[in-house]
Amino acid sequence: MDVPLWLALIVIGWLGIKLTRPPAWLIAVLLLGGFLLADSTLAPAIHTAIK
Repeated sequence: MDVPLWLALIVIGWLGIKLTRPPAWLIAVLLLGGFLLADSTLAPAIHTAIK
């Protein structure tokens, strides 16, 4: 069974929010920080470190 990445991320995110109940500001900071980091000059270094 092939599951699209976007669907898996939505399900994992929803479960994480429901089970751990982090504050809304923390979710916003993590999303915004990840978005800004993906467009920074550090993105290629992070990509090679993850692989």
